[in-house]
Amino acid sequence: MNREKLGSRLGFIMLSAGCAIGCGNVWKFPWMCGKNGGGSFMLIYILCLIILGIPALVLEFSIGRAAQVSPLFMYRKLEKPGQKWGIFGWICLLGNIALIAFYAVVCGWIIYYFIRFLSGSNSTLGFASMIASPSVNVLFLLITLTIAFFVLSFHLQGGLERVTKYLMSALLVLMLALALHSLLLDGAASGMSFYLKPDFSKINGSVIVGAMNQAFFTLSTGMGGMAIFGSYIEKDRSLLGEAIPVIVLDTLVAFLAGIIIFPACFTYNLEVTVGPSLLFDTMATVFNNMSGGRIWGSLFFLFMIFAALSTVLGVCENILAMIRELTGWSRPKGSIICGTGIFLLALTTALGFSVFHFQPFAPGTTWLDFWDFIVSNNVLPLGSLVLALFCCNSFGWGWENFLKEANTGKGLKVQGWMKPLFRFVLPGIVAFIYIYGMVTFNWR
Repeated sequence: MNREKLGSRLGFIMLSAGCAIGCGNVWKFPWMCGKNGGGSFMLIYILCLIILGIPALVLEFSIGRAAQVSPLFMYRKLEKPGQKWGIFGWICLLGNIALIAFYAVVCGWIIYYFIRFLSGSNSTLGFASMIASPSVNVLFLLITLTIAFFVLSFHLQGGLERVTKYLMSALLVLMLALALHSLLLDGAASGMSFYLKPDFSKINGSVIVGAMNQAFFTLSTGMGGMAIFGSYIEKDRSLLGEAIPVIVLDTLVAFLAGIIIFPACFTYNLEVTVGPSLLFDTMATVFNNMSGGRIWGSLFFLFMIFAALSTVLGVCENILAMIRELTGWSRPKGSIICGTGIFLLALTTALGFSVFHFQPFAPGTTWLDFWDFIVSNNVLPLGSLVLALFCCNSFGWGWENFLKEANTGKGLKVQGWMKPLFRFVLPGIVAFIYIYGMVTFNWR
């Protein structure tokens, strides 16, 4: 099967950023920031992106571009004779499937909120009543996956690349408009002070680990989310220079999400530390109380759709590429079969608040928590650890091979002095995050 290629550098950067930018930036980042002291969390998060995020992204782009296959077979293609790294390709497939099993449902919730605001029936909106409705959850899950696999059934450049460029451009324009609007609200000064002024007394172990986890979650490194796009590009640009614009775009969107949310919360005296319901209940309340709230609410949830859908498209493209390499199916056939399979699996999450009662961990946890635990607590950190060990050591692909691939083409190069960062600092911190996460996890 001939490897499809992206048509432009902009397409590659927008696609990679689109996969990274999603609910992690505009849903998880603001409530993590609110819960962990605002500016102090923001500071550590940016440091984590520079120290950990850039190396992890370069590693993943490199392995993808060198292998020229999907994440399912990339370790097998680059390993030395007799090695057994190939098993980690299957873990990449498992991670992507577990991620889409809950992420497609969350995207469906956002589409539902957008339609309610657009139609003017937003005054009775409630997060708890929405997730308890089987018909709403199943219908909007179906809408999300139908849109995603319809786009993916077309050729790479005409489908995914073209749609993502439009999505990302519209997302940035909408966010800038919403951010400017938020800065004109009465509580903007207090909100921005909370958001940007570090309170160093709030920094402790859990804040640091939370920021590290968020840096990995937002970039989706560790399960081939970025390697697949690396496999679609030519060798004319070095990969450090390609990773930086992706991280800048990703950080810009998270930063703007905070500017949109915190001034609004301080204006209407709403709690910023509420956690996951910040996006749905808190922001819906903001717009219901705001003049022109229906319009601003519609725009807010439209930008949320663009953010979530860009990730859904990226993850589904990864799954589709892996399954097509395994079976030889065409894009249209693979899209229909993969879409159907994912829909059936994601019903666990969609009906997990009403029909399929399952408490995997502490009381009140659901299927969504189970799938998120597999991805966020296991596949992402362990996958990033494996990636670093494989690329930087002679018992894997090896540092020299990685360096040659990463530095092929014009642009910023990985320097020799960075080797300890890639080889020791990155895997050491990732291993710490994983162990800390397991020890402090709320099992029961």
